[in-house]
Amino acid sequence: MGCMEMNARERMLAAINRQPLDRVPTDIWATPEVWAMLRNHFGGEAEAITALHIDGFRSVDAEYCGPTLPAVPPDEVVDYWGIRRRWIGHAGGRYDEQYFYPLAFAQTIDDLDQYRWPQASWFNYAHMKEQAAARHGTHLVKCGYMAPFYYHNLLRGLEQSLIDPWLDPEFTHVLVQRISDFFYDYHRRMFIACEGLIDVAEVTDDLGSQHGPLISPQQYETYYAPHHKRFIDLCHEFGIKVFHHDDGAIRPFLPRLVEMGIDILNPVQWTCPGMDMAELKRDFGDHVCFHGAVDNQRVMPFGAPEDVRAEVRHCIDALASDGTGYILAPCHNLQGHTPLANILAMYDEAWQYGKL
Repeated sequence: MGCMEMNARERMLAAINRQPLDRVPTDIWATPEVWAMLRNHFGGEAEAITALHIDGFRSVDAEYCGPTLPAVPPDEVVDYWGIRRRWIGHAGGRYDEQYFYPLAFAQTIDDLDQYRWPQASWFNYAHMKEQAAARHGTHLVKCGYMAPFYYHNLLRGLEQSLIDPWLDPEFTHVLVQRISDFFYDYHRRMFIACEGLIDVAEVTDDLGSQHGPLISPQQYETYYAPHHKRFIDLCHEFGIKVFHHDDGAIRPFLPRLVEMGIDILNPVQWTCPGMDMAELKRDFGDHVCFHGAVDNQRVMPFGAPEDVRAEVRHCIDALASDGTGYILAPCHNLQGHTPLANILAMYDEAWQYGKL
């Protein structure tokens, strides 16, 4: 309390390090439809960020320059993994929904050998230091996305990826190792290229559903935790904080994740079983900074502005109960049917109530 006014970088870093703050920092995740609404209301994206007092991260990335990707119809996208998605419209906008899983029919390690695995050499890293330097003075610079379980899902399909460890442990180990080897080499090259200018990187996964874990802690420890630990150690080797995004009811995994060294836990989906905010703060608040928590499934789209303000106060009271260690944000992307008045109320209440 009583801190001098901070800029966005100072405020975010103090929260992550669980040090005194001038106010609770904020971040935003939102769909393109929400960003279009905010640009229209404020006159531009930068104007919206300034008016809403959003601190946030600034991202940099390597440039893909590998093999030419196959042509796809205008309503589809394909990436360098061979994963294909199709744009699907819904009431609040549209999402790119995956429909093709490149390794869905692989049965043997020989099949894995035939797949064209991405290579870190497919990317140009030369511009990253300049981009990071331009952002580093005022904001935390973030890059990367290392997610072995999630990419197991994307390459095989969710159902098959959940079956793999039971049917063929060796196949599963080889598959996850190859995913992780690419991530490790790719991120190490990014970290080297930026020469100390990266502050935060994502070591992430989606281990939980709305009701409980998708896999057992034993399966996590056997197949995925060693790779998370390897990635976390890589980040810390370069002095980089680890942002861990993990949706849903993930309480059984948290002791291990904290032990391995995650620094920031997102999204804190507190409506799921085992994710009570006060209990998470009590049990893990000495080790991690929390990010997210504002309910975007019920309160943000369907509540009144006064409900949103109450939700913001609830999150701050629970996750910044000691005056630090929390970055307020929606618990996932704000959706297109979220009323503008509720978004304005969320960030105004964070600005007013979050002053420490």
